[in-house]
Amino acid sequence: AESNMAAYICRFRALRRFQKYGLSAYRKYSSGSSYPNVPLSSPLPCIPKPVFATVDGEERYETRITVLENGMQVASQNKFGQFCTVGILVNSGSRHEAKRLSGISHFIEKLAFSSTAQFGSKDEILLTLEKHGGICDCQTSRDTTMYAVSAETKGLDTVVSLLSDVVLQPRLTDEELEMTRMAIRFELEDLNMRPDPEPLLTEMIHAAAYRENTVGLSRYTPSENIDKIDQKLLHSYMQTYFIPERMVLAGVGVEHEQLVNCARKYLLGVSPVWGIAKQADVDKSVAQYTGGISKIEKDMSDVSLGPTPIPELTHIMIGLESCSFLEDDFIPFAVLNMMMGGGGSFSAGGPGKGMFTRLYLNVLNRHHWMYNATSYHHSYEDTGLLCIHASADPRQVREMVEIITREFILMSGAVGEMELERAKTQLKSMLMMNLESRPVIFEDVGRQVLATGTRKLPHELCNLINNVKPNDIKRVATKMLRNKPAVAALGDLTELPTYEHIQAALTSKDGRLPRIYRLFR
Repeated sequence: AESNMAAYICRFRALRRFQKYGLSAYRKYSSGSSYPNVPLSSPLPCIPKPVFATVDGEERYETRITVLENGMQVASQNKFGQFCTVGILVNSGSRHEAKRLSGISHFIEKLAFSSTAQFGSKDEILLTLEKHGGICDCQTSRDTTMYAVSAETKGLDTVVSLLSDVVLQPRLTDEELEMTRMAIRFELEDLNMRPDPEPLLTEMIHAAAYRENTVGLSRYTPSENIDKIDQKLLHSYMQTYFIPERMVLAGVGVEHEQLVNCARKYLLGVSPVWGIAKQADVDKSVAQYTGGISKIEKDMSDVSLGPTPIPELTHIMIGLESCSFLEDDFIPFAVLNMMMGGGGSFSAGGPGKGMFTRLYLNVLNRHHWMYNATSYHHSYEDTGLLCIHASADPRQVREMVEIITREFILMSGAVGEMELERAKTQLKSMLMMNLESRPVIFEDVGRQVLATGTRKLPHELCNLINNVKPNDIKRVATKMLRNKPAVAALGDLTELPTYEHIQAALTSKDGRLPRIYRLFR
């Protein structure tokens, strides 16, 4: 009786499906069983109707900002998922060290997430975060110090409490300071030995462009200052710059009200370990672009020995002042940087890897001896720097410099419609792909709110990129070429042209260096 009943139910269901989907809904398979061939546009039979979360179109992307009573800003961005990234960004970096010993920010970065009033050691902090599947990191740049934690959303209360302790109550013990000194000495040694000279050249070009002011001050602690930086000096600096008005608590993947409640609980009315200054002596210097040259004569023949040694190269970086990220011209400069593009002569790629950018088409494809040609754009709240890094054999340095100066002059010439469209599309795709990552959204929210008090959303930035015209590129390039150049040179510099000759090439019509005549070569 039971088997008859089961057969009857199967036949009844089959009849229902036949009535609903027709004959085409059945296909016989080798097993003899039949499956309904339901089109993808129809809901599957016998499955409950799904209930989706309803989100207003704009709300998904909206960045919500609240200013606490003490002046600290709390910014959040909703991103659905199990994990969140939360952190504190401070308007403090190496650019603020003009009146103090250079290298304080570097020490602060290395000492982050060490022992605090609440946690006895770094291991205790890591164990606490591990309970919520969390990781932590601290990074300092020329203008920002950023403490960040990624963890499960359920652990938000613990994370904000930990961040408050790490930022405002660090112990900075003698033992931790000694370990930091060792770490910094090793990092400085590594900086001068690594095969990739880009970090060192970036330091050099900033030092040349902004001689002894703001963003031209070194990000790394000079070796002579390592033993001079102590707890008293760090406390004095943090008392001035680690104040609520210069901080943003940013979160991605969290409810805004929940983040604000945690901020009120752990960051409002908290007295930092260094006390509160009666009057903060904040350095408000505006970046002064000076131009100039920074050279390090160095034997690069043994930089990368081994089974595949890198040939001996001389590295040159030439830069010109662009604009700050607060100006309207920032977007045309970003498109121009993308249009120049470039990279290494051995990087694999196709159209998506920048093979159609100017530095590939005009430089690397035509001059086989050029090892690298890459464009970079550094931008700050009051200035910016667009530079081209190139490397080649020491005997061809003069020719390499002339090729780069010619490319700078060509920036103010005709701009092809197709190359401009390609650069704009590449910039938009890079922006959107980067903003798929939660830590990147966190940094974007934090930095924008810290600098401007608001956040431009991705679709707004894409609209600004779309509006860039060939005349905009021409205009910003012409304006940039009126400035004195900044030059950084590393390696065998026997064939390096003088700074005056490089400056003359950048003010000429074709970018050529002045001819020099020698009796003997």
